[in-house]
Amino acid sequence: MLARVILRDARIEDLPAITIIRTSVRENHLSVEDLTARGVTEETIAARMLSGNLGSWVTSINGEITAFAMADKTTGNLFALFTHPNHEGKGCGSMLLQTCENWLRDQGVSVANLDTDKNSKAAGFYAKRGWAEDHRDSYEVFMRKQL
Repeated sequence: MLARVILRDARIEDLPAITIIRTSVRENHLSVEDLTARGVTEETIAARMLSGNLGSWVTSINGEITAFAMADKTTGNLFALFTHPNHEGKGCGSMLLQTCENWLRDQGVSVANLDTDKNSKAAGFYAKRGWAEDHRDSYEVFMRKQL
């Protein structure tokens, strides 16, 4: 029997589990130290969540947080979408992506944007869901989607 994926708004108390997922991924991996160097800490994310500008969601299976996504309504940026490697292929990412797109549209964003490693599975994941390449650099592909 397949376990049911639950989607809900992320809460501040989910940030430790979100950090574990973010530092567990195989592609586009960043350590806590790497994230901190980029100004991404549990404290900075909590402040952005509390500001109301950052929509954030998690999925869970059997009470375990399996994936998360965050989108910034001020920039239209899909800030993060990561699934724990043990839960890839269960639909969490697709569910979260659709939630981000709907939320951004509801916030008045007409074009969403994101960036990801140009050689990652994520780039193909987004392309299959209507995201188009805008440009790329040596490391990343920048994508956009009309909402």
